[in-house]
Amino acid sequence: MTIFKLACAALVLGTITAVIMLIPNWNGPGASTAAGPIDTLLDVMIVISSYVFMIVMVPLAYALWRWRAKPGDESDGEPIHGNTRLEIAWTAIPTIIVLSAAIYSWIVLEDIEAAEDPLPIEVTAQQYAWSFSYPEEGKVAEELHVPVGQQIALELRTLDVIHSFWVPEWRIKRDLVRQAGTPSADIDDDVVVTPTEEGTFTLVCTELCGYGHATMRANVVVESEEDYEAWLAEQEDIEEPTEGAASAGADATSGEEPPADLGALESEEQ
Repeated sequence: MTIFKLACAALVLGTITAVIMLIPNWNGPGASTAAGPIDTLLDVMIVISSYVFMIVMVPLAYALWRWRAKPGDESDGEPIHGNTRLEIAWTAIPTIIVLSAAIYSWIVLEDIEAAEDPLPIEVTAQQYAWSFSYPEEGKVAEELHVPVGQQIALELRTLDVIHSFWVPEWRIKRDLVRQAGTPSADIDDDVVVTPTEEGTFTLVCTELCGYGHATMRANVVVESEEDYEAWLAEQEDIEEPTEGAASAGADATSGEEPPADLGALESEEQ
């Protein structure tokens, strides 16, 4: 009977907690086709976490109250021996929950990253600025402009330390990992996203990359196809790299030593 009451209490409190936790809009407004599935994924995880939290906390609170020490009782508690059924249960249930969450996340990720003739754009990060290249049009810019409703494929790369690409309204976040020599296929540095709302957003670096990390931002403008074409026509052409510049770029990405700024920051943190 006690177990039934505890289960009912955990169910009720878990429901109340889930309802309260679902009230805030944790991710803010969405502006891409990925926003809806990712927000739904977060809501599902919040509900699951609320019930798991109460399933743990309710028996814990009951045990602390039911078997609390009496005043003046300084003796040791009764020895506790293993319970095979209980150990199997608390191993199997979390495993099933984690695997289910992983499979659901995988399905969502596969769905939002399905490429359908996207517009390629190269995104380059360097302490503490972003730059954007449009290889098909031969243009380079300091702002990211994209046409609304057009799927874009962002190829991310860094010239120095690890940075992280994040546009909150798009719900897309991806680390930019420095690679020596030829980029490795083991590092996923591509992002596919389809903006659905026109407006000006902010690209934020979310990886601590040095003293100027907080200033490493760039404008992201989502606009109509006509405005996008007009803006693109005004941008500078991509310069062909000279032999010396190519060598310098290779040195920057080969990276045996971190940039002085990051090295100083890491030393100070230690």
